[in-house]
Amino acid sequence: MGSEGPSVVTIHVTGFKKFHGVAENPTETIVSNLKDFMQRRGLPKGLVLGSCSVLEAAGQGAISPLYQIFQSSVTGPNAEPSSVGRVIWLHLGVNRGATKFAIEHQAVNEATFRCPDELGWKPQRIPIIPSDGGITRIRETSLPVNNVTEALAKMGYAVIPSNDADRFVCNYVYYHSLQFAEEHGNKSLFVHVPLFMTIDEDTQMLFVASLLEVLASLY
Repeated sequence: MGSEGPSVVTIHVTGFKKFHGVAENPTETIVSNLKDFMQRRGLPKGLVLGSCSVLEAAGQGAISPLYQIFQSSVTGPNAEPSSVGRVIWLHLGVNRGATKFAIEHQAVNEATFRCPDELGWKPQRIPIIPSDGGITRIRETSLPVNNVTEALAKMGYAVIPSNDADRFVCNYVYYHSLQFAEEHGNKSLFVHVPLFMTIDEDTQMLFVASLLEVLASLY
């Protein structure tokens, strides 16, 4: 066997467009500007910033492009061989009532939307992935949520761990991602951010940059 280079982690990031009650989604701004921001800041050693994609704030409307992104990372020309690198799916969503960042530990196989999503869909108590079991089925991230939270808190960020990603589009996307990650030997994490009026844009950009550094350090 030939010598292998140092292990790297490729992190793909997604955010969402605006949705009912949120005219400006901070995650759309963060994800759209992230590559330029990290280029100026400098990527930490061992980190590759992969795709940065903004999804429709809609359950089924987000899934088709999400799986296209998933598949391209596994089979496309930029796919990382498992022996060389690791892949993390980092999903950002907004919680308009939040005052802190929340690192989500799990997703539930239940879609119960409190209002119609951006494509008018309003499921009630249906399984997100029927073949995965009933609506009480839970999938957990394999990343150390408490360690990530503690590292970010030590950097001065207002951040907490969370066990409830709600039952709306964020949970819907996270559940699909956790299943895909498990099947392909990747890792997945969802993080809720507040509105910019609660925590300003500059601080949120720095938070996500710090989050990427913490995740890269796990490898």
